[in-house]
Amino acid sequence: MKVIIMGCGRVGATLAKMLDREGHNVTILDVDPYAFRRLPADFRGSALVGNGTDQEVLLRAGITEADVFVSATQGDNRNVMAAQIAKHVFGVKRVVCRIYDPIREQLYRELGLETFSPTIVGALHMRALVLGTPVPAVPPGLR
Repeated sequence: MKVIIMGCGRVGATLAKMLDREGHNVTILDVDPYAFRRLPADFRGSALVGNGTDQEVLLRAGITEADVFVSATQGDNRNVMAAQIAKHVFGVKRVVCRIYDPIREQLYRELGLETFSPTIVGALHMRALVLGTPVPAVPPGLR
């Protein structure tokens, strides 16, 4: 599967590492070349400096062949904008978008984007720890 990830922060780099180790074709974008230091030395994918809201950058990243586009930057607005471009301009079938604000996340999901809110996910995880209920484990080798 060809996956393009916008944002090489902790989440984007970890996702890129996981998917790369599972054998997927991964391209990761970031506006800051220093961000790619988070990728492991054995990363086989591509790292491309550029903004995922720029259509020329997306074309260089191979957006026309992408099966999945993930927007995982720190900015909700940039994530939504890039997700909309991937979905509506380039017709990427699966677009996943990180949105910190739970209210906006729900709105964008209702508008057809596949979204998740780390704010909600984190709160659910912490709630499970507080209540002593089972917390999903991270499989070995994916860390």
